[in-house]
This record gives sequence, structure tokens and C-alpha cells, in this order.
Amino acid sequence: MRTTIDLPDDLFRKTKATAALRGSTMKDLVVRAIEREVQQIQPKGKRRSQRFKLPLHLKSGKKLDLSNFNFDDLLP
Repeated sequence: MRTTIDLPDDLFRKTKATAALRGSTMKDLVVRAIEREVQQIQPKGKRRSQRFKLPLHLKSGKKLDLSNFNFDDLLP
């Protein structure tokens, strides 16, 4: 989606220069910054799924090994 934002001149110049130094476009830099900001303010229950390493170690000290589990079976 296309949108227009008004930036102070100094911030615009710094943003454009930062993007150039990183070998990126200003658009990509702004999109990444907005994505990072939005992810920080999402409530914990609404965040994207959290990744875990297998096997899982439970509080009881036991391992939950799902390495051979077929997750496709959970799909309708």
C-alpha cells in the first residue's frame, strides 16, 4: 500500500544517508523500522508463534521429543 508521510528535513536526510550506507533503499529502511516498532508493542498473547528447539525440556526435567511427530496430522 502506498502512503505519504511528512518527515522533518533533518530526519529525512539522516534516513536517506543511513539507507545508502547500508546499501538499502529508504523504503526498505522505513519498513523494517516500522515492523520492528510494531512487533515491540504487540501484547504478548498476540505475538507470532515462538520458536523452540527440540527436544523440549519440561519443568519436571523430562524431555518432550517431538522430532518424529507429524505436524501435518494437525491440519484439517
